[in-house]
Amino acid sequence: MLDRIKASLPSLAPAEQRVGRLVLADPRAFASLPITELASRSHVSKPTVVRFCRSVGYDGLSDFKLKLAGSVSEGVPFIHRSVDADDKTADVIVKVIDNTVAAFLKYRNDASPLAFEKATQALLAAYNTGKHIEFFGVGNSGIVAQDAQHKFFRLGITSIAYSDGHMQVMSASLLGPGDCVVVISNSGRTRDLMDACDIARKNGATTIVITATGSPLAAAGHIHLAADHPEGYDRYSPMVSRLMHLMIIDILATCVALRIGAKLQPLLQEMKNNLRNKRYA
Repeated sequence: MLDRIKASLPSLAPAEQRVGRLVLADPRAFASLPITELASRSHVSKPTVVRFCRSVGYDGLSDFKLKLAGSVSEGVPFIHRSVDADDKTADVIVKVIDNTVAAFLKYRNDASPLAFEKATQALLAAYNTGKHIEFFGVGNSGIVAQDAQHKFFRLGITSIAYSDGHMQVMSASLLGPGDCVVVISNSGRTRDLMDACDIARKNGATTIVITATGSPLAAAGHIHLAADHPEGYDRYSPMVSRLMHLMIIDILATCVALRIGAKLQPLLQEMKNNLRNKRYA
């Protein structure tokens, strides 16, 4: 919807273009503000706001706002609302949360169920045959690797997480057929991770890579779980990709837990009871 509006701007009258630019700059606000405020922010009359809505193919302002709200809530297309130097704290809160949620919703629409199913089966095969499951990452991805180890350990699945490049290469050298390694990288261009992934694959281990589409690491793994959120370090938030990686690990852990089935329940209950007994009253 927003792409269509952007494409139609040159054919609109100058006053209607101002309304269109307001929509593109802040679609969520446009969908919720009254017509008086929309006209004021666009520096046009109220009838001009209505004319704009009809010019881009809608019955009027109410119809346009309803469709716009639906588009924004679905997160398609992804909307980046940049933080400006004069933003107040309240603006920053809204923009950071909106952008993160939009990125997650876009991922929901783009994610490949087939790739997740393949990754789940590979992890289950390693678990059921007593083979190694390892998680590799560096920097922010190293934090995700540690979180992955924690989540799988809670399922009674022994795994190891490495965030040091030398340890990753050494560990990859010891892996073999039936073992499974999950390699996590936003850029997919980290040399240590590439080396470790190549070694693990040559030794016969199954490699699952969580990284950007088209990156060298994406091509190096057996199974690619695409995580496409390019980080610009001139922006406010270089952390969205890490949150996305954590979400992907959550999906994998949940899928594996469901496949393990009912026998997992007593283990989880015992773990919960033991942890509760350790707490202070």
